[in-house]
Amino acid sequence: MKRFRTAARVGSVLVSVLVVAVPAVAGCGIAPNDVQDRARPPTVEVPPPSKTIYLLKNGQLTLEPADVESDTVESLLTALFAASGQPLGSRDTALRGFTFGGIEDSLNPVQRDEVQLPRTSTLTVFVRGEGRLSKLAKAQIVCTAQQDAAFEQVKIVHRYGNRPSRTEGRFICGDLK
Repeated sequence: MKRFRTAARVGSVLVSVLVVAVPAVAGCGIAPNDVQDRARPPTVEVPPPSKTIYLLKNGQLTLEPADVESDTVESLLTALFAASGQPLGSRDTALRGFTFGGIEDSLNPVQRDEVQLPRTSTLTVFVRGEGRLSKLAKAQIVCTAQQDAAFEQVKIVHRYGNRPSRTEGRFICGDLK
């Protein structure tokens, strides 16, 4: 019984110490206040990748930077054709009056267990518009697309509004420069 009374006294002493200590720790001299917004939270905005497209300067092909949505060939070609609607300063394009109609890659999708080897293929680029694609226009398309080394050659298919499509040919950038 004596042991029980001693434990009870120790317990009541601990409770008394906690009752005194907790408010002392809680009241450390810092008064609570409302949260105040000082500025917007920091955020990071990643700019689109900057790649290059082929435009014309003094009638010659020249690499020019282009802001694109991604680093895909399709995004580069979209930027190339969009340049004809923008002020280009001392540069020019032979693609005025033509629009980009999409691409097709001749590679089949990679199978799950297939060994990943360097692969090359033909990229087909679809162009819409009336008129004739000049050699410089073809060079702009082919050289811009072949910045991706996976494409051994570029096939250009010209689609017209009221007549059948025409294959312009298969090209390599070096042959058109």
